[in-house]
Amino acid sequence: MRVSPGNGRTQRRGDTFTGGVWADSALPAADGVAVTTVIFEPGARTYWHRHEVGQVLHVTHGEGWLQSATGEGQPLRPGDIAHIPAGELHWHGATPASVFSHVAVSIGATEWMDAVTEDDYVNAFGRGRVVASSGPAG
Repeated sequence: MRVSPGNGRTQRRGDTFTGGVWADSALPAADGVAVTTVIFEPGARTYWHRHEVGQVLHVTHGEGWLQSATGEGQPLRPGDIAHIPAGELHWHGATPASVFSHVAVSIGATEWMDAVTEDDYVNAFGRGRVVASSGPAG
């Protein structure tokens, strides 16, 4: 068993995100499980990435978007819970007009890829789909 008291240490993130993103490690990574509260400014998003075992997102505020490299995309709203299975290449973040926050439960290692291009980001909302056009960041 492990209990993690709130630490109140929200930190700006940058290396694997585009735009203003802050995160609070609600339950620091141990035994392959991490729980993080993430806040995105409008237009901010993760890079393309995948999780070794999977990820669950619980949306707490605003409007966001979840996009798979398969082309499937879904809007995210408060109360939504999304499950991203092991190995699925995806990104998630705020819509262009809304602040967005979620609690992310990530299981296993995370493999980060390239940034989501601005064109792919904008097109996700018009088409409801974006296909990853690049491989791992190097």
